[in-house]
Amino acid sequence: MSAGRPARLAVGVVSAGRVGAVLGAAWDAVGHRVVATSGVSRASVHRAGTLLPDAPLLAPDEVIRRADLALLAVPDDVLPGLVRGLAASGAFRPGQIVVHTAGAHGVEVLDPAVEHGILPLALHPVMTFTGRPEDVQRLTGCCVAVTARADDEAAWNVGEALVLELGAEPVRVPEQVRPLYHAALAHGANHLVTLVRDCADLLDKAGVRPAERLIGPLLSAALDNALRHGDRALTGPVARGDVGTVRTHLRELDRADPELADTYRTLARRTAHRAAEGGLLPDHAADEVRAALDDSEEHR
Repeated sequence: MSAGRPARLAVGVVSAGRVGAVLGAAWDAVGHRVVATSGVSRASVHRAGTLLPDAPLLAPDEVIRRADLALLAVPDDVLPGLVRGLAASGAFRPGQIVVHTAGAHGVEVLDPAVEHGILPLALHPVMTFTGRPEDVQRLTGCCVAVTARADDEAAWNVGEALVLELGAEPVRVPEQVRPLYHAALAHGANHLVTLVRDCADLLDKAGVRPAERLIGPLLSAALDNALRHGDRALTGPVARGDVGTVRTHLRELDRADPELADTYRTLARRTAHRAAEGGLLPDHAADEVRAALDDSEEHR
């Protein structure tokens, strides 16, 4: 195999979840061949039939035995046990490329397979997956975190080549920072959804509808500005030091949803900190905001 461009590979997908089926279909579309996949749930079987119609459904160890490139697309907590079980069954063989997609793991989790002579890689696409055909096109232009063993430049190159074939952008993420890398992504993407839905629910509770249509342009602009301008994009009463407005917000939120009010306080403290650190909010104003947050918490 060339380090710059992988040869045409027989791909085995374990399992046909949202990520595995899409990546398998994407590699199949650029000339590799998905030779087998696994799936148990009705959704996985349906997804395999839609995205990987020519691949037979087999047990995971049989999928691995047929593959030059074995893709382990299972949840983070499932991966270690799966690797150990497949290694114990003798499914791996020397020369195989074994890729997993679990964001929180690097390649050390594949050590039981490495003992059988495989080349270990971790490829984590930085996007959300629906498991539908349009995800294959959405891979184009997205970033994919690539992790290989630190001293194996050929493996890094193979990982990057597999990503580039999909039209995606490889980003090297060293083994030791994978957990923090994944925590950062989860904090941003997962909690963003929670924040947006909380916002929409509050508007709906207030009778202001359609909430999604109302906030869509605002939140899209806020995200774009944050990515383009960093902390300079901060705006609103906390970043301006409008303590009276902050107190009003907290009074209303404590009435509407005390748990959500606590979330507002936590994020407002972070906002005040970032605004002060970025020179947008004078120290005395930041102190007044923090005092208002603390006071409202004590007297609610």
